[in-house]
This record gives sequence, C-alpha cells and structure tokens, in this order.
Amino acid sequence: MRILLTNDDGIHAQGIHSLARELSHIAELYLVAPDRERSGTGHSITVFEPIKASPTRVPGVKKAWIIGGTPVDCVKLALARLIEEPIDLVVSGINHGPNLGTDVLYSGTVSAAAEGVIMGCPALAVSLNTEGGDADFTTAARFTRRMIRVIMKEGIEPTTLINVNVPALPEDQIKGIRITRLGVRNYDNLFEERKDPRGNTYYWMGGGVVEEDQDPESDVVAVQEDYISITPIHLDLTDYRLIDTYKTNFVRYLSSWRAANDNSKSNN
Repeated sequence: MRILLTNDDGIHAQGIHSLARELSHIAELYLVAPDRERSGTGHSITVFEPIKASPTRVPGVKKAWIIGGTPVDCVKLALARLIEEPIDLVVSGINHGPNLGTDVLYSGTVSAAAEGVIMGCPALAVSLNTEGGDADFTTAARFTRRMIRVIMKEGIEPTTLINVNVPALPEDQIKGIRITRLGVRNYDNLFEERKDPRGNTYYWMGGGVVEEDQDPESDVVAVQEDYISITPIHLDLTDYRLIDTYKTNFVRYLSSWRAANDNSKSNN
C-alpha cells in the first residue's frame, strides 16, 4: 500500500513524524507538508502565485517535499505532479488539537484529506484532542496504524473520508471507540484591537470554545467521554431535507421570474 501523508501543522510538526514512524512498518510512504503552520486555512488554495516544492528527507518516508502553500495545495500538487506512483490512501495529521463538529469547515487537516477524496483517493484525517504545549502522539499513531490495517483487509471506497479524533490519554485510559456524527463547535470570536509599530490598527482573533448542549452521538461528546471518535464525512453538502419543499415553493413562486423582469423593464 502507498500512503500520502500531509498535515496543516507544517513539516516540522511532531504529529506527522510520529505518524510516519508508525506507518512506515506497513506501507510505502510519501510526504508533502507545508513549510510552516497552516492551521485554520480550510480548503484554500494558492492561485496567481508560485508554489515552491523543495525535496527533503524524512525517516521512514520514500519521498518527501516541503511545500510553500496550503495543506490542500500539498495534496493537489503531490497527486497531480510530484508522485508518479498511484496512491492508495491519503492520511492527514496527526493534528495538534481536535477537529470536532463544525471545526471541519475551517480545518486544514480535514480539508487536505477531503482534497484527496476529490482527486480519487480515500482519506483519513487524524487529530489529537490536546490544546497547546507538548503532546504525546503515540496512541493516536498506533490507532491510525491499526485502522489502516483494517482498511487494507476490508477495502475502502475512493469516496470515503473519515475524521478521527483521539483523546490525549494513555492507551489504557481510552474507554473505546464510537462511530459518531459531527457535533457543533462555536467560539467566543473575540477580536482584540492592537496597533502595529507604525500606529496602524489591526485585530488579533482569540476566544475559547462556547460550551453548549450536544447530540449524545456526536464526536464532541465521544471525545469528552474519553472515546476515540470516528466520523464518516461526505463531501455532498446538499440539504436533502429541503429539496422537496423548495421544489414546491420556490419553483411555484419563481418559475415566472423572467416574465416578472420583463414586465418590470416595460413599466420603467
């Protein structure tokens, strides 16, 4: 099996190196990572600017590059140009911090995995539920290895995107595994006003997570209760609950919009 590793924490982040050490025992690894921290970049890509790709060496990895771009740039460039061999699985992480609930819409980690799916490769996004400071990625890396062994045995569809969040606990303190749905993560969204050395105003975003009621089957609750959360994610963002309603109401009221525009012009 050939696996492409990436992240949003950057080439020097401990999480991706822990993952490379663990997965090098079961797969041929390729690695592309941003040249610096790129957390919170979502599914952004670099346009109208050059993207630099510098070969580097990472223990346990066949080929590796440092990319001067976003996490999604990394995956797009790797699969479209840098790697000649077919990739079987994209693994993004291990992120230093959780990617739970609506975090996935902002997450460079999850977006890099999603780009793998867009380009025809199934993908995992793996995150450790820790905030700041040093972290031990051993348990999360070992679990990822076991999960990939299951994938190798059972197979996986190319449209599969799985979001994994692991509690920052020793292995023997994790209570188990839950298959979950995305919860909700809202933040204080505090913007501190500051001045640069020239006196210009700028803003620094901060604020913590707002505690709120969660679905008991959500990823947020699972990790809070010391379970590993596994959430299957689909890239189809269509709200199917509203399609029939919109077919009835919107089509009925808006089907004559061209005629309404013509009448409006003629009256002017």
